[in-house]
Amino acid sequence: MDNDIAEPDPSRQRNGVVEGLYGEFTDSLNAKVRYSVSLTESALTIQKISSPGQDEVVFHLADCLGCRAYKVEDEADVGAFFTAYFYPFKRRWISTGMARQKVEQCFRVALVQDPLTNLQEAERWARAIREASIRQIPRRHDVKYYEVRRPCRVMVLVNPQSGRGQALQLFSGQIEPMLTEASVPYTLVITEHQNHARDLVRETDLSQWDALVILSGDGLLFEVLNGLLEREDWEEAIQTPLGILPGGSGNALAASVHHYTKSPPAWGKELLLSCGFLLCKGLVTRLDLVSVHLASSQRIFSFLSLAWGFVADVDIESEKYRLVGPMRFLVGTLMRLASLKVYHGRLAYLPAPFFTPQNSSLCSSLPCGPNSSPNQNSRHNHSTNSNHNTAHNSSNIAITTMRTEPQPVNQKGPPDSLLADLEHPVPEHWTIVNEEDFVLVLAMFQSHLAEDMFAAPGAAADDGFIHLLYVRAGISRLALLTLFMTMEKGGHLAIGCPHLVYERVKAFRLEPLSPEGAITVDGEMVEYGPVQAQVHEGIARLISG
Repeated sequence: MDNDIAEPDPSRQRNGVVEGLYGEFTDSLNAKVRYSVSLTESALTIQKISSPGQDEVVFHLADCLGCRAYKVEDEADVGAFFTAYFYPFKRRWISTGMARQKVEQCFRVALVQDPLTNLQEAERWARAIREASIRQIPRRHDVKYYEVRRPCRVMVLVNPQSGRGQALQLFSGQIEPMLTEASVPYTLVITEHQNHARDLVRETDLSQWDALVILSGDGLLFEVLNGLLEREDWEEAIQTPLGILPGGSGNALAASVHHYTKSPPAWGKELLLSCGFLLCKGLVTRLDLVSVHLASSQRIFSFLSLAWGFVADVDIESEKYRLVGPMRFLVGTLMRLASLKVYHGRLAYLPAPFFTPQNSSLCSSLPCGPNSSPNQNSRHNHSTNSNHNTAHNSSNIAITTMRTEPQPVNQKGPPDSLLADLEHPVPEHWTIVNEEDFVLVLAMFQSHLAEDMFAAPGAAADDGFIHLLYVRAGISRLALLTLFMTMEKGGHLAIGCPHLVYERVKAFRLEPLSPEGAITVDGEMVEYGPVQAQVHEGIARLISG
């Protein structure tokens, strides 16, 4: 706020700085309506002067996205305007609960007959509101934040085919106006084919950009992350802040990012607006990545999940219902329940060290069912005498789907110090689950598996854990359906299902023995066969809150 101007102009005599800013302005549409407006470090307070008994309206600057000053084209109008854009939590109009909703506050400045002086005053207010709102970015006390450079130069990658094919409309209708309100310059890139984004970020000069933003499902971010880690300068490239905007069917990372802010649950366009707000605020946190080794010695990097069995089947088989949006997973779940399969295989993992809430942001008080404790699960042992050279049939589920194209062996990226070669036994200190039949094995690296699937309630973006869940054979269809219904609100770990096991681990190995099946990584089908993975804590950067 301009406290050091040598000679006060007429506008400053009328709107002086007294513990902030105070001014009197007219309504942008009705010059007869006047407002008193005061700006403090944390709020913008507005009261209609013509109605002194009317309550003040207070807008918290933590909810402010930006403010701009401008002059209308009418040469006869000497006034200028400034508009502040707020996204406070308000009650939904139809359903219950709270969600961010856009509110504009526009004022006309016509203090003198000089148009330039009025515009300068409008710009002074706009600048003061912007600067104060930046200082009031909502932060969580248990999270270490970085900030993107301002003004933030953003590359926005949009997959026009994601979800129901509405990603471009979502960008132009909701995200583009928010970027303008926040004065964020951007370049829009529309992906044209599979691995377009992967090739682009692998080769582009990243110094042009302060952040890469993905508006799509989770598959496009999978491409971007792996492209960054295939670069010669991968250690620097992976520090590029990444933003996620939900434009697909699952939108798991977007739902997780929203959840990490401890905001009320949101879906659809409300979730998009929430993630757009976080993007424009520009706070950056650390993001865990998980390196995944496949049978062919290919190594890929994952940010979300690895699934085998029921979850992978639903994900892949529901592709044919993509036009119904997120409902595709419900349809796929019901179809797969009707013909429930059991898979035979081996599972081993490296348990995470004991932790407490004081040394981790992860909540350790979650009820995890009768078989969740790594020290009490009687079905585990530490033997390494299982045969790790069993032959595997690599035939996949006979369905039509877009598959991940083969990539050359990735020698770049962080080293995997916790993993032995896939052809060798796991290290002796690993826990081996007795060879048995599984309905599903699911490794989660974020809290949500989809917008409405809260699969790992204790997860955080950079907690350093793999949240491993598996369901043993013998579970009834009704019990499995109940498990997934309670997963919507994260209650599945508390219902005491005897077939469900949940562990926090640092690494794991899965060896499918059934001749047919599917394995997915971040929702993308990968080759079927033995697979192992380990977490790399906080090596990437995520625009979050």
